[in-house]
Amino acid sequence: MKLIKNTFKVHYFIILVIFFVVQGCGTSSTTDPTPQADKYLVSSTLIGEYNKASLQTRANGLSGGVNNPTLTLFVNALLKYDIKAYKIIYKTKNTDGTEIQASGALIIPNVNGESIPMISQQHGTIRTDAQAPSNYQSNSEAYSIASIFGSNGYIIACPDYIGYGASKTIQHPYEHRESLAQASLDMIRASAEFIAKEKINWNKKLMVTGYSQGGFATMSLQKKIEEQFPNEFNLVASSCGAGAYNKTQFMKDLFNNTTHGIAEYNQLYIWVTQTYNRIYGLNRLMNLYFKEPYAADVQANGNNATINISFNLSINDTFKKAVNDGTDTKFLEAVKDNDVFDWAPKTETQLYHGDADQQVFYSNSVTAEKAMKAKGGKVTLFTTKGGTHGSTLTDYALGTFNFFSGKK
Repeated sequence: MKLIKNTFKVHYFIILVIFFVVQGCGTSSTTDPTPQADKYLVSSTLIGEYNKASLQTRANGLSGGVNNPTLTLFVNALLKYDIKAYKIIYKTKNTDGTEIQASGALIIPNVNGESIPMISQQHGTIRTDAQAPSNYQSNSEAYSIASIFGSNGYIIACPDYIGYGASKTIQHPYEHRESLAQASLDMIRASAEFIAKEKINWNKKLMVTGYSQGGFATMSLQKKIEEQFPNEFNLVASSCGAGAYNKTQFMKDLFNNTTHGIAEYNQLYIWVTQTYNRIYGLNRLMNLYFKEPYAADVQANGNNATINISFNLSINDTFKKAVNDGTDTKFLEAVKDNDVFDWAPKTETQLYHGDADQQVFYSNSVTAEKAMKAKGGKVTLFTTKGGTHGSTLTDYALGTFNFFSGKK
């Protein structure tokens, strides 16, 4: 979910992650084999080549003018190699299963043939296409921290998701488990095809990471890989920060408890409601979900509507009762389909969350760790005491870097 402003751009520390695809070989019994056609990669375009000096300038800008010696030392320590940035266009599936083209940024460090791992980094909430990784503008994670991490000796795959970049004419399926996972997975596959053609020495290790919406997308991706494609990748580490993994409990907390009343946060909950209403074919008018005057505002303005009271006070009483007594089965099933907290990850997984997070409640990570451990999952929750959604980013970034460095 959305990374809040004024956290001295630390939100760009959503660390990056890896995926690789084992490609089959073309066969012929009578003629020389020809190169196998790319299955996912459509095109690649060099965005630019950047030396360490230019990356240093980006690193210096991450503090937002705030004196943060720990952050400065950490960022500066990452810079080792020049990099190239590419825009990748690839084939994936839309929410209805139809084939579409999506895009992302791919960061390649110039390591002179050294064998290096890949990170697949799922970005946090963005509200404009300009912030999409493949556009590689200064306000995107790909331009800043993904490129800086790439300089440390990682291939970084940064999917735009559906709804941005090459697929910007499609509505973004916000916080939809399956489409976030599929778009990220196919970006990794396309990246693997690209680096094979370019003869980049990938050691086939894959790591995945993301914070907020990126944390949820990363967990969704990890679950999809482990359960559906367990032999396709050498997934060695996963780091997820402040994601809404337990959608069912999170929804009930929002519906029944007094919360912050911050309009910017509430817009994200509206966005999720509208996404599930559309994707799962409920197609209800907003006055079935919200009371007036909020229903009319949401109907007209979507996730730009203003709900500046506790979210539970804006919910239609009839709808709330149907959710609480379990009779609105269609909506409840839609929400449950996006739960990713109750399964057993085989890959070593780290969760990061602040216990004072008002935007994505801490209970998401607490219930995830408990459920995963009960099933034998390899998971550890690191809690930032008093940490908010923004302030916990530093602990997540430093922890993820150390975690991934040990798996490199």
